[in-house]
Amino acid sequence: QVRLAESGGGSVQAGGSLRLSCKASGFTYTTYSMGWFRQAPGKEHEGVAGISTEGTIHYADSVKGRFTISIDNPKNTLYLQMNSLKPEDTAMYYCAAVPGLITRRWTLAPDGYNFWGQGTQVTVSS
Repeated sequence: QVRLAESGGGSVQAGGSLRLSCKASGFTYTTYSMGWFRQAPGKEHEGVAGISTEGTIHYADSVKGRFTISIDNPKNTLYLQMNSLKPEDTAMYYCAAVPGLITRRWTLAPDGYNFWGQGTQVTVSS
């Protein structure tokens, strides 16, 4: 059974950093494409970063240069390093997975994924 468990959220001041983790069970990251999404109150899911099984990475323009997605395969854990956080980064953050290779068109699209974690809250104060 595929399960994703996010952790690492919290409250920080603008300019601070957080590292989110997504621990997987029931599959290995080498065979799944992965993504990070976020949802702020009253808004739709927004793709933040994604990584395909080939290691191709895409970021939303709003986080380029500030966020980094990575995978620790031995630990079967996906990370999102978030630096220079802004109040507009405040949201619930989710990791998502889909078996196989994901194309660029779908990397940051919620419909491109079929497994989701429960989310971890990130709050950035000004």
